[in-house]
This record gives sequence, C-alpha cells and structure tokens, in this order.
Amino acid sequence: MTLDFEPVDDLTGPGEAKSNLDLLARLFPDAVVDGTVDIEALRDLLGDNASANTAEAFGLRWPGMAEARRLSTLPATGTLLPKPEESVDWDNTRNIMIEGDNLEVLRLLRRGYTNKVDVIYIDPPYNTGNDFVYDDKRTTSQADHEAAAGQRDEEGALQTGRWSDRAQDRKVGASLHTKWLSMMYPRLLVAHHLLKETGAIMVAIDDTEHARLKLLMDRIFGAENFIASIVWQGGRKNDSRYISVGHDYMLIYAKNEGVLRQRDIRWREKKPGVDEILVRAAEIWSSNADKQKANEVYRKYLKGMEKMGARAGVLRFASLDEATGRPYNADRDLSSPNLRASGIYDIYHPVTGKAVTRPQRGWAMTEESARQMIAEGRIAFGEDETKIPRGKIFLDEMSDQVAESVFSQERTAAGKALVKLLGADVFPFPKDVKVVARWLDIASLQNPNAIFLDFFAGSGSTGHSVMDLNAADGGNRRYILVQLDEPVDKDGYDTIADITRERLRRAGQQIVSNQSPDAAHIDTGFRSYHLASSNLKPWNGTPDQLNLLESVDNLVASRTTDDLLVEMMLRLGVDLTTPLETRKVAGSTLYNLAGTLFAYFGTDITVERASEVAKALVAWRDEDPGDADTTVVVRDTGFVDSSAKLNFAAAVEQAGFTTLRSI
Repeated sequence: MTLDFEPVDDLTGPGEAKSNLDLLARLFPDAVVDGTVDIEALRDLLGDNASANTAEAFGLRWPGMAEARRLSTLPATGTLLPKPEESVDWDNTRNIMIEGDNLEVLRLLRRGYTNKVDVIYIDPPYNTGNDFVYDDKRTTSQADHEAAAGQRDEEGALQTGRWSDRAQDRKVGASLHTKWLSMMYPRLLVAHHLLKETGAIMVAIDDTEHARLKLLMDRIFGAENFIASIVWQGGRKNDSRYISVGHDYMLIYAKNEGVLRQRDIRWREKKPGVDEILVRAAEIWSSNADKQKANEVYRKYLKGMEKMGARAGVLRFASLDEATGRPYNADRDLSSPNLRASGIYDIYHPVTGKAVTRPQRGWAMTEESARQMIAEGRIAFGEDETKIPRGKIFLDEMSDQVAESVFSQERTAAGKALVKLLGADVFPFPKDVKVVARWLDIASLQNPNAIFLDFFAGSGSTGHSVMDLNAADGGNRRYILVQLDEPVDKDGYDTIADITRERLRRAGQQIVSNQSPDAAHIDTGFRSYHLASSNLKPWNGTPDQLNLLESVDNLVASRTTDDLLVEMMLRLGVDLTTPLETRKVAGSTLYNLAGTLFAYFGTDITVERASEVAKALVAWRDEDPGDADTTVVVRDTGFVDSSAKLNFAAAVEQAGFTTLRSI
C-alpha cells in the first residue's frame, strides 16, 4: 500500500479550535458527539465544579469578550514571506524579526513554538483614548459596545430611561477600555501557549489599564501564577497639577509558579559592582606582598566606590582573606540560638593557641563542622582569644541578590541613546535597553540559550537587549520580534518596522565594533519576514477559479519555492531557524531541514523526474542517517499525472520514509 499524500493545510495545531475539540474528546469522549460538544453532558462530567450559564462569577467581563476569545482559537490563514535582502547574516542567524499584525503572526508561530519561549516581554500600546491600529476587524466599536451593554437600541444611544445610569463620557470611556481589552485578550491567550512551563511573561503598562490588565492576566495566566507588579520610576513631572506620576509598571506572571517552586527555582541577579570589585581585589592582592598594606589599599578603593554610588550590600565586604585575597566580611554570628550539648566545645586561637571565648549558649555548628571551617579559612579570629570569632562570608559566594519591586531609572537616557544610534529622533519613548536586559536576564535565570519573544517590538529594544546580554557573557540567546507595519512620517522610514530593523542592524554593528579580537562570536544578525496571505489560493468562486484550466495550480503565481518552504514549516510546526541545506535536483530545489524533513516544490514532474527526485532524497538521507522519522513534502500540483505521483510515493515508501505530505 502506497503512502498517502496528506495535505499540509489539513493539519491543526495547539490552541486552535479543532485541536481543543480533539483534546476535549480524548478527556471526555461522552461529551463530544459527532464533532460537537454536548455542554450539558460536559457539565455533568465536571460535577459541582461546573457553574450554570446564569451563575455569577468573579472576574473581568466586557462586551465583546467572547468574540475576542474566539479570535485566539482560529487557525492562521496567512504565511510569512522571507526577506533575505532586509536581513543580516540570514544563513547563520537564529534571531527573527517579523513585520505584520501580531495576532495572526502569533497564530502562525503557535505550532512551531508552543512551550519553547523562555520569556515574553511586551510593551503594548497604552490606552490613550485614540483609535488602535491593532483593530482585528472584529472587535467592538463604540456603538457595538453600547448595544451589548444595553445602552443603545435600533434608534440610537439611550440618553434617558432604564439604561441611562451612566454619563456620556463614561459610556465613551467604557467603550475605549473594551476595545483595548479586546485587542489584548486574544494575543495574550495565544502567547500563553508559547511559554515554557518554567517561562514568564512581563507586560509594561501605565495606570490607565493597570487594574484591568491585572484582572485579565489573572484570568489567562492564573492569579496563582502572579509574581509581582514592578514599579519603574522614570522621572519627575513638575508641571503636573496634583502629583508627578512618572512611573510605569511591569506585571510579571509565571507560566506555572508551582513548577518553579517544585524545582526550587529562585530569581536572582548579580549585585551591581561585584565583578569590578572582584577583579580589582585580585589585582591589589597580587601586586602587594605586604598583606596588611593590600587591605589598606583595598579599603581605600572601596571608599572611592562608595562615593560613586556603589551599594552597601557590596561595600561591606571590606576585608581580603589572609590566605587567598578573596573579599569577605565577618558578619556571620557563630553562636547557637539555644543551649545544646553539641555546641559545647573549645576552639583554639591560631596565634595564641588558647581557647577562645565561647558564646554563652555555645557554638551554632558541631565540633566537626568547626574544624572544617577553620581548615577552609571560613572563621575570622580576633587579635587574641578574648574575642569571639565570627564566620566569614565571601563576596564571590554571595554575589547574587533578589530584585526589588521598585526601581528608578530616568527614561530620557533611553531616548538619547536611540537618537545617537540612529542619528535622528524617529521613535518616541523607547524602552531602556539596560532595564529590559536586566529583567530578561532575571526571568530567564541567566540561561545563555534562552528564547525571548516581544510581539509589540516598537523600536527593537528587546532585540538590542538580547544581543547585549550575549555580548556580556558569550551566550546564544535568541529573540523573536513582531512589529506592525504602522506608517510613520519620518525621513528614511516608511513604517515602525523599518525603524525596528535599522535599530537592530546598527546595534549589532555597534556590538561587533566594541568586541575584542579574541571575543566569542555573537549572533548580531536577524532574519526578516513579512506577514502575507497564504501561498495557497483561497476559494472565492471567481470566474478564474471556475475555469478548470486556470484553477489547476492552487498556488499564488508570484511566490517562490522559498516562500512555499516557510509556509510549510509554519504549518508543520518547524522552527524557522532550523539548519537548512539545498541541492538542485531535476530543475528545482530540494530542501533538507536538519535531516528530519525534506521538501521539493518542483513542477512538471514526470515519472522519470519523480524517480530522480526519489533517488536524490534517499542518497542525501543516507549520507547522515538519523534516528528520527523523516517527512517528505511535495507540491500537490507538481506532478504531470497520477502515475508520476504514485511512482514517487511508492519509491519513497520503499526507501523507508514514514510520512509524505503535500502543499
């Protein structure tokens, strides 16, 4: 029996309505009949945990919420067109920059990147009361909102009577909140799928929507997964009428805080100034034979650091270990909190040889532990035995700290830095690269291979931050950025996406120019893609499609085989940066994606050409055979007749290929 050519476009992915139904059918087969859900049966199966339709429930609600939720379950209908000419180091980079509406892009990425992203950082448009560019065509207008809320009938808005308990400005304001929430809801729902179980999402927001966004995030990510509401104080506004509101927030949620707790994962960051102090301490120690003099020089250096604003948490490590030169403090109290027999023993002073004064309740550690601490140089003795020793805490072992929920950083610095980088003021209020990099690093647990996603990319601060993190430690972090092609009136730039790409190019060049010759290679490139309609022609009943000769080829004429490859990868859930090799076979390109997937989109394939392509597939696979099943994808209309198609299928099946698909 010959393998079937299963159409790629028949597949479904996680989070899409069909997949949700299939999952429900597996969990509760009795509640799914003939492909539809029996809600009453499902309610019976869930028991007391299922509320009735009329039940009151706590949580955020707004007109248009159900439709916004439905948008998240729709399968993607578009594709991404590769743009190597806009890219940097296309063949080698693993970073991605996508231009287009982020809801459709997120749906496209869902199959290949579900449970793959470590951290999502977004700075969505704040609700200023203006029209949203992200309009999805299906969100509620003010009139729709008023009708759904009972404030409008077929004759117009209701100003008096039963439903007129709100002033006109409140009605307008509610409509704007509704539109903003309906824009955010489906995007966050899809984003939830993309995060790893240990992942986290950070959403920048201001006071206007903070409260509603918090409730929305509670609904999508679960209130139990709330981590913190970070306050970023960005500057003073002396022209404010009442209070200078110069802060923004970052709402942070874990995908699954229970998993983080189970694995004892703790978010930490390096104390500012630690690396510099450790390096300087080593230099002072090695260049001063007199160790007392070394300590004096070191403490003088710390005084200078204090004047420059170094924090006390680092400056308190004000002594150099007498044996190793490691900075330490002697803050650890070695006395036992309560009297116990195991803590009653003598410790002898290393110089006088006499037993040191013992704490009133004895020692906190056993005698064996004390001996080990002395051998390791972890106990600081006084001048003689009359002083109670203290435990040493070394800076290089205590260099991490937990981040605070409030921090200050002037925002004007970020704008000036971007103007300097681009040579013009083309983007208002960019996010500070250092701030973004700091929080990305904390939430990703300093993982040098983390994947970051920002689907409101703006000027590209997130991508710039990821490259900076890699430059600092030689990491291989990756970013995926999505930015709408929103028009801008700036010299040299037609859209915000143009600004994003140029910022990434220049930031990458700047990082490379600042590297030392022996520094590790840093990925400062990116692959550029544009959202577009599918390469597959939609059926719309036009005269051309009613003409059998014109409708034989189901693919858009202007698209290339590279375009088809990307759409195939998206539909099959393949990472867009999967290593790719190509060879020319029978007049067209044969694609090899890491040996696990081959694609061939040639046309006019006769029986002879089909045999040639099949032999090339087998030979290439056998050069480096792997353990994974291998999929072959071909162009559905590429064969001249059914004989060529059947012969090809038989040949690849006989060669051991397990899956054959068509596009």
